[in-house]
Amino acid sequence: MNENVYIAGASMTAFGRHNDLSMQDLAQAAVSGALKDAKVRKEEVQAIYAANVYGGMVLGQVLMRDLGITGPALYNVENACASGATAVHLACHALKLGLYETVVVFGVEQLTKLGGGTIPLQRNDYKTELYASMGMTLPTVYAMRGTRYLHERGEKPELLAGIAVKNRSHGARNPFAQQRTEVTLDEVLKSRLVAEPLTLLQCCPSSVDGAAAIVLTTKRPTQHARPVRILGSAVQSGHQEIGSDDILDAEITARTARLAYEQSGVDPKDVNLVELHDAFTIAELLYYEALQLARPGEGAALLKNGDTALGGRVPVNPSGGLLAKGHPLGATGVAQMVEIVWQLQNRADGRQIEGAKIGLTQCTGGGIAGVDHAASAVHILGV
Repeated sequence: MNENVYIAGASMTAFGRHNDLSMQDLAQAAVSGALKDAKVRKEEVQAIYAANVYGGMVLGQVLMRDLGITGPALYNVENACASGATAVHLACHALKLGLYETVVVFGVEQLTKLGGGTIPLQRNDYKTELYASMGMTLPTVYAMRGTRYLHERGEKPELLAGIAVKNRSHGARNPFAQQRTEVTLDEVLKSRLVAEPLTLLQCCPSSVDGAAAIVLTTKRPTQHARPVRILGSAVQSGHQEIGSDDILDAEITARTARLAYEQSGVDPKDVNLVELHDAFTIAELLYYEALQLARPGEGAALLKNGDTALGGRVPVNPSGGLLAKGHPLGATGVAQMVEIVWQLQNRADGRQIEGAKIGLTQCTGGGIAGVDHAASAVHILGV
């Protein structure tokens, strides 16, 4: 078995509204950029992993056809918001088993074609449809978590708003982010109420297009002075929750993170930066503790002390996260890795974290009835 899986190249498009570009344009730009960054020819690609949620059947083949990458094994991967990260996980398995030496993983989405509003819930789960008929949507689920968090921890709504302020500040430095305007605490709190206590600026944008791609290989790259390895890769599905449930317990993420830490041999205190799934502000606070960045009950202090801001002990979402960079579902997990690669290789101009050696990405996906999340993926990268 091959022990080392390297990210030889990383690329992404800007996230935002791309009315003048097709999904083919976005995917091909990201893949071409990653191949160029890796100095890998199309003919060297032995397999392709294409992540997407709403694009339809055999999308990967359609998107790669006109780019001239045809013939290799191509796997279409859908796992809700965790699709891109799941595709990376599957590619890592194949590389470690020696099935391939060099593969491409890309994710793409064009959510603006859906017309805006909340992302549709699971269509083939009768329980989810029943919950939705009673007003249970992802914003309301996270609003309940936010309300419970503030109550149990004795905190004010300003705490949640502080996540949006931080991540929008980071996004303002990222030319690939959809939202590049800093906001104040007052602006966040006074933005339109979505589901109390969450206001509009505390929810990630749902109308966004974009693509991201990486080239994975078992051959040590030489084009960058600091080659990045995937040290740990874990994906888990959610347990069915029977009876009373602690809605502040991000169990699936904590479980997946433990597996990734065990695989990588990395201690949580040695993580230098994190890209996590901040679809709503409360989610980031919960994941601080699930990822062991803070001890139970101490997540709020991490934010208040500035530890998760640029310049802090462990910056979280230096890209701006989903709140500012945007969340084109299939592309998100791959884009998180692109940001970590750029940071570890000192290529994140304007938001560079100096001396970073270990980065972590976390992505959850799928809101289905009776389960924390349908899927969770955690990857640990290092130089």
